[in-house]
Amino acid sequence: MEKTWIIAKRELNSYFDSLIAFILIVLFLGFSGFFTWISGNDIFMSGQASLRPFFSIAYWTLFFFIPALTMRTLAEENKTGTIEMLLTKPVTDRQVIAGKYIATLILIATALILTFPYVITVSKLGNLDAGAVICGYLALMFISAAYASIGLFTSSITNNQIVAFLTALFIGLFFHILFQIISAGMKGLTGQIINTLSMTVHFDSLSRGVLDLKDIIYFCSIIFLGLFLCEVSLSKRNAFN
Repeated sequence: MEKTWIIAKRELNSYFDSLIAFILIVLFLGFSGFFTWISGNDIFMSGQASLRPFFSIAYWTLFFFIPALTMRTLAEENKTGTIEMLLTKPVTDRQVIAGKYIATLILIATALILTFPYVITVSKLGNLDAGAVICGYLALMFISAAYASIGLFTSSITNNQIVAFLTALFIGLFFHILFQIISAGMKGLTGQIINTLSMTVHFDSLSRGVLDLKDIIYFCSIIFLGLFLCEVSLSKRNAFN
């Protein structure tokens, strides 16, 4: 565990040293803040003390924010050759992946924590449902963790950051919206199964304040699959070196 945290700290330092963390956090807060408070579908227009407008826009903002954050995690290491140096040290592939994954989640959590003033402000406007707020933030962390695992995988299979970014977006697009669109035109069990694969369905359920085990299992499954494929990708790289 100690080696994992060392890698996580190294990754976090690289984020802040290169200003990537500051830039992406500012962009995330800027977009989410604008559409939460200023746009035509903002909190004031909704006429009720609810953070649903924020959760809805953050759902889309994070969809682009996370691939931009993860695209360099392993792709840059692959390009510069430092991944081979790192993997020759007394650390396992799993520890490298876990360290980089934890660093990414910490950065995302930091961005979300910086939106807590929204909670305080909205609570002053009316009776804010604390349970819905907690579940809403939990839903944002779950989709972030899922997309971060996908982003790590796509970053592990290439040495080009743009390719990693676009591939993560392409894969994520199916979970984000396409599965739901496809299922709308299908009937029966097949349509239900495809609809279940939609991240929107599970996110909406959680963000409404409904804590359902099937939603948690869904997100954990995507996280596991993304990290597993990332580990397979790194192990293949080791086999060829």
